[in-house]
Amino acid sequence: MSSSSYTTFLALSILSLLSFSAHGQLSNAFYARSCPNVQAIVRSAMAQAVRKEPRMAVSILRLFFHDCFVNGCDASILLDDTATFTGEKNAFPNQNTARGFDVIDTIKSNVEARCNATVSCADILTLAARDGVVLLGGPTWTVPLGRRDAKTASQSAANSQIPSPASSLSTLTSMFAAKGLDARDLTALSGAHTIGQASCGNFRAHIYNDNNVDPSFAALRKQTCPASGGNSNLAPLDIQSPNRFGNEYYKDLIARRSLLHSDQELFNNGTQDALVRQYSNNPALFAADFANAMVKLGTISPLTGANGEIRLNCRKVNS
Repeated sequence: MSSSSYTTFLALSILSLLSFSAHGQLSNAFYARSCPNVQAIVRSAMAQAVRKEPRMAVSILRLFFHDCFVNGCDASILLDDTATFTGEKNAFPNQNTARGFDVIDTIKSNVEARCNATVSCADILTLAARDGVVLLGGPTWTVPLGRRDAKTASQSAANSQIPSPASSLSTLTSMFAAKGLDARDLTALSGAHTIGQASCGNFRAHIYNDNNVDPSFAALRKQTCPASGGNSNLAPLDIQSPNRFGNEYYKDLIARRSLLHSDQELFNNGTQDALVRQYSNNPALFAADFANAMVKLGTISPLTGANGEIRLNCRKVNS
């Protein structure tokens, strides 16, 4: 082989390898040609949903978090149970509390009308989670795209890998570390609880049994969360601004007015106290760290390339 021929062959080989590598990676411009309007379509549908019910933004964000923590960001949480298949929707952390599936269905239908069999449910959920945060005044970030959808799900993994509202700081730290997320990511992502609500059954033990809680705040919450019964009664996670994304959550932690035990674990335990104080005083720092952590969360073990599929219906695998 001549020198010039070898050089051409080598260049083509490198390009081929780069092309193969990119095919298996997420990309900021993944749908630039195949579905250039996908982000606008998702944003429009989320705007309608959040105008109707601001809480929907955090419901979609929660779906995204619970999806990514179980076998990666693969839309497995969206799969319905069937006579022969048990998915994640009825796992303990999701049962009767996971919501927003109809919103994802609407977005998927809108996307399919413009770009048939092109955009995954996993990417739609990732974009919708980002847009919900933005719509309530939170930061924005660039979402790497190119995920594909799982053909299966794991109820057992959902039961064991999603943190509980009763989790200790050491448990939270180890569970996040298992997903490639460090303690700073944990503290920043927990700030998602600046919006949304929790049910009495998830915070009763904290307000009745914990010492690390402000007595007047506990008394307030007990008014709608009796010692027994009323498990489905709701209370805001952030008493100051339940429908606005901001750093008030961290101020609540310092005041020991956090609704969940797992949240209050981030303060008065030493290791995260300094960061909590920084976020409470510097909303820009919190916003930047939250955005960075959301990108990391969204890249946990995605299916790419020839793995998985592009579901036509987010609730079931393709026939």
